[in-house]
Amino acid sequence: MRLRHAVLALALFTAVPAIATADGLDGAIGKALFDRIWVQAPSSTLANDGLGPLFNEKSCASCHSGKALSAKLTVKPDGTLAHRGLATRLGDAHGVTDPVYGRQIQPRAVSGLISEGTVTYALPDVPGDPLAVIFAPSRGDLAPDTRLGPRQAPSLRGIGLVEKVDEAAVLALAERNRTHPDGIGGRPHLVQVDGKPVLGRYGWKASAPSLSQMTSDAFMLDIGMSSPLAPFPHGDCTKAEPDCLAAPDGRSPTFDNEEISGEMVRLLNAYLKSLAAPKPVDPPPPGAALFASAGCAACHVPDLPAKGGGTVAIYSDLLLHDMGPGLDDGVGEPGVASSEWRTAPLTTLAFRKDADRRYLHDGRAGTLDEAIRAHGGEATAAKTRYEALVAADRAALVAYLETL
Repeated sequence: MRLRHAVLALALFTAVPAIATADGLDGAIGKALFDRIWVQAPSSTLANDGLGPLFNEKSCASCHSGKALSAKLTVKPDGTLAHRGLATRLGDAHGVTDPVYGRQIQPRAVSGLISEGTVTYALPDVPGDPLAVIFAPSRGDLAPDTRLGPRQAPSLRGIGLVEKVDEAAVLALAERNRTHPDGIGGRPHLVQVDGKPVLGRYGWKASAPSLSQMTSDAFMLDIGMSSPLAPFPHGDCTKAEPDCLAAPDGRSPTFDNEEISGEMVRLLNAYLKSLAAPKPVDPPPPGAALFASAGCAACHVPDLPAKGGGTVAIYSDLLLHDMGPGLDDGVGEPGVASSEWRTAPLTTLAFRKDADRRYLHDGRAGTLDEAIRAHGGEATAAKTRYEALVAADRAALVAYLETL
């Protein structure tokens, strides 16, 4: 293990930072992987090639930035977004992907290839409405049933908490919700791992059961790099893109015959798990009681039982909820309807007060108030109670959220 650390450290650093103690070496190397600018294969350094051939960004840090390590979405004077951290998923309501463009638009390409086109995002005229997505394709038209679904890079602080939640507690919560007076419902997304159903925890649709799977999927889909859990060296390229499939890849025996090894994923996860969420304010602000009485806490459950005992402060039930037509962008995933979304954990709102941090899966909401008002479907009763509050109480509830 020490030899493997040394190989990775030499590949990623000119020298291991002085702040990297023995206990913190995994996280220090993981941060270097997070910040690494990947290049196309072949290159003189095996440890940093394999980019693309089609991709969204060249590094994890390109999409995840700032204190919350989330998307940075700056509104330009013309109403469009100068975006770092927005990607556009493709598919129909049942999760069938586009036959040419695959699961996601890749607006960038390595030298010698053309990208899949350009994407422009514009704010809606009415707050809470969907973003306008303008796609100029370069490889032919989209299939008639393909829809465009913007997805912003989520905050990564506190991301390790999600994996600590006891699966049995989530399943039990789903059962109790069947008789909830607000009709909130909620169901687990069970995905197959080694032939067994396992709770999906990560992603807007709860499609990844573990942090390792989430990290591997992001490397593959956003950067175009393969790993043992996502062994696709040409990323999201389809059979309709033979030039992409024919491009060189960065697979190497040094990295489990992939472009990113399992050990590299583990080290990156060590860094992500070190990103702490804010500590709860004690005593809770007045808005905490309003959050509960409005019904928000029914889905954004403050604490869930942890594996092995104790609790996890996560403000989510990790369940899928039908959020109604307003938040339905027409892009589903296998086993998840286009109107269903995993309850987003609210553990990093305190870090997301800057003007370039936006809310909901596509970043349509510029404020927490807009985000709440955009809720529908199973969240309608809680949203209605929020809107019925006097202005001072709504402000107090939002102020409480900003402490999380």
